[in-house]
Amino acid sequence: MAEHIPDRAIVAILRPFVRATRPVLDGLRESDPFGLRTRVAADGGADRDLRERVLDALAAVEVPGTAAWAAMDVPARSRWWVRRVGRFTTLIAAVPGLGGALANRLPVSKAVGAAGQGLLLVAIAGEHGVRDEDGLVNLLGAVMFERELHVVAATDAEDVAADARAAELTGDLAEKGSSPTLARVGRAVWRLGRALFAVEDELDKRPHGNLLHEGLGMLPVVGAVGKYLGEWSGLKKAAREAEARLRRPQDPSAGGTR
Repeated sequence: MAEHIPDRAIVAILRPFVRATRPVLDGLRESDPFGLRTRVAADGGADRDLRERVLDALAAVEVPGTAAWAAMDVPARSRWWVRRVGRFTTLIAAVPGLGGALANRLPVSKAVGAAGQGLLLVAIAGEHGVRDEDGLVNLLGAVMFERELHVVAATDAEDVAADARAAELTGDLAEKGSSPTLARVGRAVWRLGRALFAVEDELDKRPHGNLLHEGLGMLPVVGAVGKYLGEWSGLKKAAREAEARLRRPQDPSAGGTR
């Protein structure tokens, strides 16, 4: 039996993980470079140029930063994140070059799947208005590790260490003025996966696929398909568990706050 990992050790890994997800998710959720969120499509007249009509069309697309996104309810936004994260992590796993050298040293499905679930949980929590770090650490511990963590406020030394580790995980994605290119985000996701491998035994507890997916995963040729289907199924299960947990009234005795 694997040695029990104390809560403090889990928290020390999840705290910088949570901080490192923010440059990725906040950029997608909050950016509104063309003012699309407040744009209301006007009556299309001859006096409206092509640029204006293109922006009106973009404002109707359900992506973060658009008027259509602002009109979506929380469950709809959560479903969007499931599809977005699932497709994105599948792409990263399918194109090893996006992960850099790390892609050759970590099990693909487990590393990317773990990072994807963590990203998804932070994104869904954000749509529920939960941004508090301790609350997010609690959520990841509960859904991914089946642990009700006892989270206490970080000491000054722990806070500095978490900032430094988060900067390592984020890499050039957090540089001022840098654009979140696919390659930069891909490398960051692989680093997030590597960070979670510090508690590899705990990762087996996270939501995963069914027996069919596991069976397919052990077969030649179609094994990769089975693993990705299993990760996709696990992603949806993680989302459902997170939604149920976030809808429950907060227990004042639990660590973390909303």
